[in-house]
Amino acid sequence: MSDLKFSAEDVINKSFDYVVCGGGTAGLTLAARLTEDPSITVAVLEAGEHNIGEPLIDVPGQFGQTFGNPKFDWSFPTTNQTHSLNKSYLWQRGKGLGGSSAMNFYAWTKPPAQDVDAIEALGNPGWNWADYSKYTRISETFHIAQKEQSDLYPHTHDLAFRGESGPIQVTVPHSVHTVDRLFQETLVNKGLKAIKDPYGGDISGTWMASANLDPKSWTRSYAATAYYLPNRNRQNLVVLTEALVARVLFDTPTDKKDLTATGVEFIHGGKTHQVHARREVILSAGTIKSPQILELSGIGRKEILKKIGVECKIDLRGVGQNVQDHTYLGVSFELNPNDPHETYDLMRDPKFAAEAKRLHAELKGMHRIGITSFAYIPFQSATSEASTLIKRAAESVEALKKGGKLEPGQADILDKQIENLADPTVPDLEIIAFPGYFTTVTAPEPGKSYVTILFVLNHPLSRGTIHAISNDPLAHPAIDPAYFENDNDLENLVQHIKYIRSMTETEPLKSGIVREMDPGPNCKTDEEIRKYIYDCHGTCWHTIGSTSMLPLDKQGVVSPELKVYGTTNLRVVDIGIIPIHLATHTHATAYVIGEKAADLISGRVRT
Repeated sequence: MSDLKFSAEDVINKSFDYVVCGGGTAGLTLAARLTEDPSITVAVLEAGEHNIGEPLIDVPGQFGQTFGNPKFDWSFPTTNQTHSLNKSYLWQRGKGLGGSSAMNFYAWTKPPAQDVDAIEALGNPGWNWADYSKYTRISETFHIAQKEQSDLYPHTHDLAFRGESGPIQVTVPHSVHTVDRLFQETLVNKGLKAIKDPYGGDISGTWMASANLDPKSWTRSYAATAYYLPNRNRQNLVVLTEALVARVLFDTPTDKKDLTATGVEFIHGGKTHQVHARREVILSAGTIKSPQILELSGIGRKEILKKIGVECKIDLRGVGQNVQDHTYLGVSFELNPNDPHETYDLMRDPKFAAEAKRLHAELKGMHRIGITSFAYIPFQSATSEASTLIKRAAESVEALKKGGKLEPGQADILDKQIENLADPTVPDLEIIAFPGYFTTVTAPEPGKSYVTILFVLNHPLSRGTIHAISNDPLAHPAIDPAYFENDNDLENLVQHIKYIRSMTETEPLKSGIVREMDPGPNCKTDEEIRKYIYDCHGTCWHTIGSTSMLPLDKQGVVSPELKVYGTTNLRVVDIGIIPIHLATHTHATAYVIGEKAADLISGRVRT
C-alpha cells in the first residue's frame, strides 16, 4: 500500500502547531491523540517508507524476516565492544511508519510495579506504576483466549488489569501448548509462583504472555495500523514518509533565555527543506536517533559538538549518556520424540511453510503463533549464591563511587538498582520458552522438535553512550552499549544458564528433553559458559536512557514534562527518556509514553 495522500509540498515551508520527528511507536501514538482536537495541526516526519500493508509486517510468525532489509531496518552497527571480545553487534530498528512496532516479535509484556516506581523515585513525579497502569490500559483492547485455545491450555486473565477500548488489539496468540506445559509446570515444581495475570504489576513467577495481534484477522496490531490508519483522513494530520530529520531550528537566542524551537530541517528526495512549528517540536525518533538529532541541533556535550563541527547552543551533559541495553541469548534442547510437539521447527519445511501461508488466509495455522511462556525470577529464587553475587554487585558500585568514575546522577540510579536487586520480591532474571530452534552454534536436524530457553539481562549495571560522529545527518551515530563493562552483568547471564540447566533436573522437563544442543555438554565451567555468552549474545532491542528523564543536576535531558532542559518548547517522546531499565520488553511502554505525553501537552486529564 503506498501513501499518495501527502507529498513534500504539503509540508515544505508550511506551519503546524506541532512537528513530530519520527513516525514510530510513540510518535504515531502522540500524533493521533493530539489531532483528536480538530483545532490542532500536526505534521509527522518519518525517515522510512510507508510500509503499511506489507505482508512481512502484517503476518505473524515471521520472526526477524524484516531484519537486514533496508526497506524496514536501520541496521545500526555498534562500536567494537572492549569487554565482549572486541566484537561489533548489529542493532535492528524499525524504519517506516510504526517504527520498531512493525518488526518486533509482538510479545505484549509489562514491567513490575517496583521498576516503574523507581523512575519516580529518581526525581520524576507522576511517573509511577499507578499512572503507567492507567495509560497502558488506555492504549489496548484485550481479547480473551478463544475456546479452542482454552481447551488446549488453561489461559487465565484478570480483566481489571486489561484495557477494553484502546487502539492496540491484544490477544492470546496460538501457542505450542505442549511446550508451554513443560515450561510452566517445571518452574512451578521448582518453586516459582504461577501468575494468573502478569499485567497488574506483579510478574515474579511464571506466566503466559499475550501478543499485539488482532484475532479478527490474525495480523499484527501496531502503531501504524492502530493509531495512524484509522485517523489518516483527519484534515489536521499530515504524515510525510522518507523525510529524515536533520536538525531542530531555533529562534535567535538572547542572553539567559531558554531556546525556542521554530521548526525542523529535514531531507526529502535528496534535498534539504524546512517545516515550521507554531507551538512545539517533538523528537520521537527513538533511543538512537533522538540524541543524534539533539547534537546536530547544538544540544549536547560541548566537546562532542566541537568534534563534529556543530555550534553548542546548550551544553546539556546527559545527551547520549546513560545508555542501557537488554542483551540476550539462549540454551536449546531437543525434545523427546515420544511426546508429540508441533513446534516452529515445522516452518523449515518448505511444503509446511507454504501450507501455513494458505491456512493463514483462513485464519488458521502456524502464522498465528506467538511467544507465550515467560518467567521472571528474583536472584534469591534462582541461585544459592544470590547473597554473594548481590554483595559483589554492590561492591562494584561502591568502587565506582570511590574511584570518581560515575557521572552525576549515576550513583542514584545504580544505588536504586542494587536496592531492587536485593529485594526478593523484585525479579531480575528473565527466561522465555521459544517453541523451536533459536540458537546458532549447532544446526537443527530435519524432522526433530526443539525448545530454546531464551534469557535476558534485564538490569545492566554497565552504561553506554550514543553520540553523533559527524555533522552529516545521514551518518549513523556511534553506538557503544559498553556490554559487560561491569562484570556483574556477565555473571548475571552465567547464572541464567545455570538456572536453565537446573530446570532439566526437574519434571516434566527432565523427561521431556533428549539432550542439550547449545551450548552443549562440552560447555561446563564458568569460563566456558562465559565464552558461549561472548560468542552468542546480542541486543534484545530494548535500549533506553540516551535522553534520560532526570533532574538537570543529575544529567537529565528532559524534565518530567518531557521538555528538553534549556528550551521552552522542545520535547522528547520515545523510549530513550526512561532513565533506569525495566524488567520487560519495552514495546507496550512506548505506547504509555506516547499516550501520557499527549495529555501532558494538551492538559487533558484522563482517569
